[in-house]
Amino acid sequence: MKRGLARFFALFALLLPALAQAELRSFVSGSLEQIQAERAGKPFILALWSASCTHCPAELKALGQLLKRTPGLDVVLVATDTPAEAAQLTRLAAGYGLGRQAQWVFADEQPERLRFQIDRRWYGELPRTYLYDGQHRREAYSGLIPAAQLERWLAANVK
Repeated sequence: MKRGLARFFALFALLLPALAQAELRSFVSGSLEQIQAERAGKPFILALWSASCTHCPAELKALGQLLKRTPGLDVVLVATDTPAEAAQLTRLAAGYGLGRQAQWVFADEQPERLRFQIDRRWYGELPRTYLYDGQHRREAYSGLIPAAQLERWLAANVK
C-alpha cells in the first residue's frame, strides 16, 4: 500500500508542472481582438517568437526574469510556428518561466495574413514585442527590447 501511494505521489509530482502550464491556443483571424478584449483596460506585453528564432531565447529569458520580479505582469506569448510544434513550444515557454502565461500559436495556412492583422508594418522579424498600456496604446519593438525601455514601461504601467 505504501509503495502504491509513493508511486502515485511520484507520478503526481511529475505531472504537476504540466498541469500548471497554460493551454496553447490557436491564433487565427480575430485572435488579437480576443486577446485585447480579455485584457480591456489592463496593460500587457504581447511577445511574438518562434522555436527557430536565434534571438528569441534571450527575449523569453528576459521576460521570464521580469515576471519573477513583477508577479502581476501579464505576458501573452504568440509563437509564429505551427500547431504541430505545440509540445516543443509549451516546453520552451515553461523552461523560461513563462509556462503559466497565455500562449498562442499561429494556425493559418497563410501566416502573412496574421502578421498583417497584428501590425501592417511588421514583416515577420522576430522577436517582436508590443507593450500595451491600460488604454491599449502600444509600442512595438523588433529584436531584443532594450531593458531601459522595458523598465520605463513597467514603471508607468504596472503597479
